[in-house]
Amino acid sequence: MVIPTPADLHPATPDFTSAGDCPLVAPLPPQTDLREVFLRLCHLPHCLWLDSAKPMPDLGRYSFLTADPIEIVSATDDDADPLAKLQKFIPLLSQAAAPGLPPFQGGLAGVLGYELGRTLEPIPAPRFNDLPTPPLCVGLYDWTIAVDHQQNRGWIISQGWPETDPDRRRVVAARRMQQIQWWLGCTPTAMPRPPRSAPRAHDAMAPQFRTPIDPSLTSNFAPGEFRTAVGDVIDYIRRGDAFQVNLAQRLLYPDQHGAVAAYLRMRSRNAAPFAGYFDGGDWQVVSASPERFLQIDDRFVETRPIKGTCPRTGDAAVDQQLGAQLLSSLKDRAENVMIVDLMRNDLSRVCNDDSIDVAGLCELEQYECVQHLVSRVHGTLRDDVDVVDLLRASFPGGSITGAPKVRAMQIIAELEPTARGPYCGSLGYLSTGGRGDLNILIRTVTCRDGWLQMPVGGGITSRSKPDQEEQETWDKAEGMLRAVL
Repeated sequence: MVIPTPADLHPATPDFTSAGDCPLVAPLPPQTDLREVFLRLCHLPHCLWLDSAKPMPDLGRYSFLTADPIEIVSATDDDADPLAKLQKFIPLLSQAAAPGLPPFQGGLAGVLGYELGRTLEPIPAPRFNDLPTPPLCVGLYDWTIAVDHQQNRGWIISQGWPETDPDRRRVVAARRMQQIQWWLGCTPTAMPRPPRSAPRAHDAMAPQFRTPIDPSLTSNFAPGEFRTAVGDVIDYIRRGDAFQVNLAQRLLYPDQHGAVAAYLRMRSRNAAPFAGYFDGGDWQVVSASPERFLQIDDRFVETRPIKGTCPRTGDAAVDQQLGAQLLSSLKDRAENVMIVDLMRNDLSRVCNDDSIDVAGLCELEQYECVQHLVSRVHGTLRDDVDVVDLLRASFPGGSITGAPKVRAMQIIAELEPTARGPYCGSLGYLSTGGRGDLNILIRTVTCRDGWLQMPVGGGITSRSKPDQEEQETWDKAEGMLRAVL
């Protein structure tokens, strides 16, 4: 891999500490292999790869790699308002972005866990939180490697934060750029990987039960209990408590190779436009998510809920037939429209009323192994709100809770034995220029204490059949195991 030299930073001014205004920018060669870059950076604290492993015509244009943030913002379960910790960064995120570069040029990035929703709505605590992760863990990253897959171009961007004086900021940015180049010049095989421990059990662990698909795979539901829980959801729906509830069972599998290896396998076998890797320290998240939660561009907002799924077979004619059946499915369409209405309601809390628009409804999209019904909802933020207000109004995404959101989350807390952690939360960034992009953490594995934690679930409606819903989770689990083992 060809690595840019300091002289490449600004061709007209080889002394890059006195180059133009920050950020400092160095081009990456077109042949740069992001997988190799990742292997050179994954040993660094809080390594983050927002990976458009499957670029699509309107999605997955950019990928970003960074690590070693200058500040970590982390919350505990006892924090009453974790999102308030992000408020101090609003002035930084409001700074103008450098023109002509990808949207993440440094800023806040990391994981919002599903349990963050408990601080926003009256949701009971989970019965067990035996593999705990923070409800909020984001870094302030002062640099990034950004790649535009459409243009086949990449850049190293160094901001020089936390300095604000222009001269000092340029010096700090230049030093950081040299450090990045040194990292990229190291031999990947000489670098340590995030530690992997043997599976560890303790008294606070939720009971685990063997599953029918692999002797090493366990569930937090005893045999038959997940079907019973689905039946309980159906009863709630028929009583009028909810229209739809997303119910999941958590599966555990011994971590045999570590998070880095798991992610590299996952991206090679199940590429997705909103995939990613995040190292939280003593836990890691690897994801092959196809779903965008929120994209923010200045004050313009888009959400892309997914509801409705059918398989891909590899036979184009069969896939076309299955896709047509999905498009004509009244059940899947009704579920999708229900979540669209929920997201319109969430956006109405912070967007101008006349700006909320359903730009696409139940559109068919093809991914590596499945086809989905995807909708798009747009809005424009009011002048008196910011991106933190947007998160308060909309997190977690409605496609993974159900509707109405608060009651669905209360039912989930009652019926699911363990905390979801990162699963069904979000991974993404908030950058300068008021831009951001966050996914929904589905098709996601959390690595902690020697375990691969892989929840699998689906949307339950009054028409759901408990046996079929349970089998769907086993089908998803088999797909996850194939992807990461």
